[in-house]
Amino acid sequence: MAFHLVGMGVSRGIAIGPVHVLHRGELEIAEYHIDARDVEAEIRRFREALEIARAQLREIRTRIPENTRADIVEFIDTHLLMLEDSTLTVAPEYLIRSQQINAEWALKQQRDALVEVFEAMDDAYLRTRKDDIDHVVTRIQRILRWGGEAPSESTTTALLQGAIVVADELTPADTVVLQHQGIAGFVTEFGGPLSHTAIAARSLRIPAVVGVHEVRRLLREGETVILDGRRGVLVGDADTVLLEWYRERRDAERSRQESLARLRAEPATTRDGVRVRLLGNIELPEDIDPLMEAGAEGVGLYRTEFLYMNRDDLPDEEEQLEVYAAIIAHLDGLPLTIRTLDLGADKPLAGSERHALCANPALGLRGVRLCLHEPELFRPQLRAILRASAMGPVRIMLPMLTTLEEVRQVRRILAQLQRELDDRHLPYDPSLPVGGMIETPAAALLADRFARELDFLSLGTNDLIQYLLAIDRVDDEVAYLYDPLHPAVIEALHRVLRAGDRHGIPVSMCGEMAGDPRLVPLLLALGLREFSIHPAALLEIKDCIRSLSLPERRLPDHPDPDEILDFVHALAGNGESSA
Repeated sequence: MAFHLVGMGVSRGIAIGPVHVLHRGELEIAEYHIDARDVEAEIRRFREALEIARAQLREIRTRIPENTRADIVEFIDTHLLMLEDSTLTVAPEYLIRSQQINAEWALKQQRDALVEVFEAMDDAYLRTRKDDIDHVVTRIQRILRWGGEAPSESTTTALLQGAIVVADELTPADTVVLQHQGIAGFVTEFGGPLSHTAIAARSLRIPAVVGVHEVRRLLREGETVILDGRRGVLVGDADTVLLEWYRERRDAERSRQESLARLRAEPATTRDGVRVRLLGNIELPEDIDPLMEAGAEGVGLYRTEFLYMNRDDLPDEEEQLEVYAAIIAHLDGLPLTIRTLDLGADKPLAGSERHALCANPALGLRGVRLCLHEPELFRPQLRAILRASAMGPVRIMLPMLTTLEEVRQVRRILAQLQRELDDRHLPYDPSLPVGGMIETPAAALLADRFARELDFLSLGTNDLIQYLLAIDRVDDEVAYLYDPLHPAVIEALHRVLRAGDRHGIPVSMCGEMAGDPRLVPLLLALGLREFSIHPAALLEIKDCIRSLSLPERRLPDHPDPDEILDFVHALAGNGESSA
């Protein structure tokens, strides 16, 4: 009889194949003292393990095809940089000398000390950094235990071809290697949708489910399972009928993805003639090619944080301008929405005066708050954006707004910078649109007032839902509470969209909700007419829009929770949504 294991689907697709269980995470770390005369030999052993780890990662990097997204390469580069960091290279040597202990024990102590700092935080990015430390340390520990031939590198392609890999966790490097060894999909006991491994899986188009606790204990090596990356389900002991049904779904999904290519040049228009604008979210200049190939009408969200990360200095005005100019040229007249720096207390920057970690960075000095707190960090970016606006259609978007005074402060800074550019005879667009992200409950409640002072609004549903429902979306203990159909979420979206209508300004959505085909009928019914999504999801969303007619039913201006639930159920009942 079939059984279902439920986790979080982080990369869509259906995979069917035999289980291959990786037990690499089950490391027993030896802890023992050594004689003083053996200390230098132990340090040499540790240094040799570090060098082998570097060589392994460099080899993995060479296997990555040239057309692979730059963020996948950056994950590997980040781990290589960590192998040069003194906190993982010098500190364990000090522990070996001072305590006269073996290398494994010293490395474990240093890992525990670093992870303790990150686990005290409650932010998604910090959790990701903790995972990176674990990945790098585990690689070194395997080498210390088994030498250069750690199981992750010695597993043969023949064994993995078409398999569903089951593991405690996987690193981005593991994911790249496994993809080239032909796996059909993977499932892990831990992890979340924002982890680097999840991002790598989506970029590499590997069906994946994470957060399935005890999955290695429940599955047998070689048994055939079904992995549904869209629904976050793993099915075991399936009979012939169920297997055939999933095979048909898998084949239909593959055929559908191939057929979506015909929509690239088609407009996103509903069957009853309502025009919808589809924009793309990007993080790196290299993301422009897939965005253009998918037929996007511009960039609705350019995350500029990647200009500031994994470096020892800050990008100056000229460097930022060069990057913006290259993207504008590539867009060839399509609009570019640049979100100002959205880092914070959890991610201190080189060159920034503020380096202390705060107790709750998700509620701390981040986004526009940080930028206004440190104008010398903010002003070069604003000057670069202003100068870039002379080269093509550019919009500026402010993250993490909670007060109208934040908008007014930014406008005052922009006015001052415009005067400076005038003095230098440098061109810019004097009517550069300034918009804001609605991603805090305060901004949603004050949407009408923000709409009076901004040129456009953008719904950042990832954080908005997290803050509205008071849950950490990457904590798998409470991830089930992350519900985009919660009445409070629907009412907040409705309020913001009505505010945009009243004041005649566009409202887009750049969060994960916009890229979920199941939610498209609901979002259209609420009045959303501008989506900004990952390029990989754009054609699927366009196909969904083109297959729909707008429902006649509308929410009242001030709906109560029962009316919202009735509204959602009515859409689902009419076949207009399967969410």
